[in-house]
Amino acid sequence: MRGGTIGVIAFIMLLHGLGWGVLILLVIPAGIPLGGASANGSGALVTLGVGLTAYALGARHAFDADHIAAIDNTTRRLAERGRSANTVGFWFSLGHSTVVVVLCILLTLGIAAIGSSLADESSALRTWTGVIGPVVSSLFLIVIAAVNVATLRRRHGHLGGPVLRLLGPFEAAVDRPSRMYAVGLLFGLGFDTATEIGLLTLAGAATLGTVPWWATLTLPVLFAAGMSACDTTQGAVMRRAYGWQTGGRRSGAIYALAMTGLSVIAAVLIATVQLAGVLVENVALAGPLEWLASVGIDGLGFVLTGILLATWGVVLVTARRGFTQVK
Repeated sequence: MRGGTIGVIAFIMLLHGLGWGVLILLVIPAGIPLGGASANGSGALVTLGVGLTAYALGARHAFDADHIAAIDNTTRRLAERGRSANTVGFWFSLGHSTVVVVLCILLTLGIAAIGSSLADESSALRTWTGVIGPVVSSLFLIVIAAVNVATLRRRHGHLGGPVLRLLGPFEAAVDRPSRMYAVGLLFGLGFDTATEIGLLTLAGAATLGTVPWWATLTLPVLFAAGMSACDTTQGAVMRRAYGWQTGGRRSGAIYALAMTGLSVIAAVLIATVQLAGVLVENVALAGPLEWLASVGIDGLGFVLTGILLATWGVVLVTARRGFTQVK
């Protein structure tokens, strides 16, 4: 487990070194205008600013509500089974970043139709991905929430075995952190968030001005570096929180219930909002669904992170006697 964690940290450092190293040591000294500015004067500052923007977009994307809910619920499930879960966030972000990197590569190859289709919200590409991404992520969140509830009920002597057997294929499909790569890849198929579109816009603008392909690709690398650093940190923090157990049976039950309840509620809420949005946009349904679809989840990730941290803090303080850390 330690070897895997060290490898993940080394890879994240490699992404940072590659992205910032190429930008600062090669792109800027060569006067390559990533931001469309001239190579003289303030061109270096503009190029550096574009790099910072790409990195910030990746870090911001890590705080999307569906990211946090998926990483949190998966980490909780693996931790419950005593399995390694420190790198759940890393593998999820790596899969998600793969989609963005591939799209940027297509842009650098001159496939202009990709850029125009992504920019046009009414295009067939945006329509299909606007359905596939949210539906896949919502179904994943609902299923893993069900698994966590069933596991908790079985742990405390309630019925849960039949449900867990029904969800057996899912359990086998995501039974280790590395399997989250595929989940992140599927989540990324939506690429309809402002952060991803913003990065692709930057990359597309760069390709219009005779910018070398290798210079343009520093942008998705920086994006991946920012997102992987934040998603990995989130997963590690969540794993540590779920590693706490109380010495008393009653306080242990309260702790498990609080942690699982918060994770499940967040996952179901986010999935419901996303599915409502898909139905309203593509089936033209109104009523309560229209109100649900109007709930913005772009900033919900920061709120969810704050609530998770606050809940962990309250539970730990309330039941501080008898807590031990599970390795």
